[in-house]
This record gives sequence, C-alpha cells and structure tokens, in this order.
Amino acid sequence: MHGTLARKLFEPDALDRLARIADFDHNLVVDDFTTPEARAALSRAEIVVSSWGCPRIDAAVLASAPKLRAVVDAAGSVKGPVTNACWNRPLAVSSAAWANAIPVAEYTLAAILFAGKRVLPLSAGYRRQRAAFDWRAVENVPGNYRRVVGIVGASRVGRMVLGFLRRHDLRVLVHDPYLTREEACALGVKVVGLDELCALSDVVSIHDPALPEAGHLVDARRLALMRPGTTVINTARGSLVDQAALAAELRSGRLDAVLDVTTPDQLPSSLHDLPNVLLTPRVAGSHGDELHRLADAAIAEVARYAEGQPFMHPVLRRELDRTA
Repeated sequence: MHGTLARKLFEPDALDRLARIADFDHNLVVDDFTTPEARAALSRAEIVVSSWGCPRIDAAVLASAPKLRAVVDAAGSVKGPVTNACWNRPLAVSSAAWANAIPVAEYTLAAILFAGKRVLPLSAGYRRQRAAFDWRAVENVPGNYRRVVGIVGASRVGRMVLGFLRRHDLRVLVHDPYLTREEACALGVKVVGLDELCALSDVVSIHDPALPEAGHLVDARRLALMRPGTTVINTARGSLVDQAALAAELRSGRLDAVLDVTTPDQLPSSLHDLPNVLLTPRVAGSHGDELHRLADAAIAEVARYAEGQPFMHPVLRRELDRTA
C-alpha cells in the first residue's frame, strides 16, 4: 500500500491484535514488489495485507512468493492489485469493500435528505438575501415526505442506501438489470427501467460500477427526461454521467447535483460557483477514523484464515465482471 497509509489504517492497538495472530513486521510497508526488501518478505509470506497503492500481484510477483495463499485487501476494489495470475494459483481473496461502502452510503443518505429540502439553492438564496426568511410566505417549500428517490444500481453501496432509506417516508425506485424479482421484494423496492426512473424521480443517486460497456449510463437524453429541480447524486464514478451534458443542465438551473466524483476530477471553475451544485473531492469513501474500520475488517479476516475458516467477505472471480 502507499507508504503513509499503513499508520492511518492501523492504530497501535490494531497492530497489537494483528501481532497476536500473525508473524509480521509492522515497519515493512511496500508499494513496489521488485525491491530486495520486498522480494525477501514475499519469499516467506503466506498472506498479503493490501490497500490503496498496492502494486499488481502478477505472475512475476507470485513467482517470488511461493508460499502466498491469500490476499486481504483493506480497501474498496481489488481489481487493481489482483490479476488473473492470482486466480490461476489460486489465492483466497478478501475485501473490505463492504466496510468502505458504509461511509459512502451515509454520505448518500445525507445528500438525498438535503436534496429533498433543496438545501443548496435555498441556502444560496438565504445567503444573498441576508434577511429574515418567512417560510409561510413561500409557496412549495420542499420536503421529504413521499418524495421519489431513484437508485441506479443495487450494488453493495446501493443496497446499503436502500436499507437506510427504509426508515424514511420516501418512495424508492431501483434500476439494476441484475436484480431479481425475489431480491427486489426482499429489499421492498420497485424495479423500473432507467428511463422511467429518470423521468419519475425527485432524486437520482448513482451506484453502478463503471464497467467498460456502461459508458455514459446517464447521458444527455436521460438528463433531459428528468423534471426541473431533480437532484443528481454521484458517489460512484464520474464516467457514468455525461459531464458536459450535466454541466449544461446545471448552468441552466434546471437540475441540481451533489457530485463526489467527476471525470475529469477538476471541473470548470464556473461549476464551483453555482448555487445548485455541491462538489466534494472524493470524501464519501473512508477517511480519517473511518479507515480504522477497514483495518479492523482486514484483521478479522486474517484471524479467520489463521483459524482455518473461510473468509467472511470473500471476493469471487465470477462476480468481478459486474462489480467495481
């Protein structure tokens, strides 16, 4: 992983817990498997505990690691470090993506509820007005009762958001071609086509993985289907939305947006000044003390491996084609 990341992930007590389970050197953190130090460690390693910044574990790396049997990833996606060579050995792979999904879902819930209140434009107007606000004199003050929320993608994060939304008096639509009728019933949601979701929703929140065939899942045509005042929330991948088309809709004031991810990362400065747009720099995922949850998840998996038990959160090769 990145050299400075380990101390942010693992608190001293976490390192002590890991030391009681496994023989490891807490001073050895590598982001390059080709160094002599890394090769020496790989030659005797049974488990790699990885996170953001881990190099690819390819055939050459595996040749240097004859005893390697598992990868425990304390991050989101394993598609960066885990290659086909890992599955060919095969290695057992675990991911803390479920733990990283929690703050993303929390961020999304907050954004959905704020969107229902139209907090962004109301706050901007209130700031400009700088005077007492008489809500009784304003027609159509927004709210969240029976608002329609469209969830694009019943992914790990998407399903967690759906769970959070159950506590609120909202109507929820979902679009996901992989979601079965039985799963939809269990989640208590209505499955619709993406066009219908865009046309009917007051809030559209995107949680699909950015697969090669996905392209601009929400393109100019689907943005045009959305009603005036609809809020687009994206915590997944910027490439899933046609950024130029969205920017045009935002500049016109027809739509609102909460964007934690964009493509490119740095959008035109003019968008930052719009009252109907909230841009955040990829803060929805794990940061600060939330990183400790990822470390705890990884330690729990190492403990299960040491006890001869299967991973609680395994990554299965057959599922990678439709996950982030």
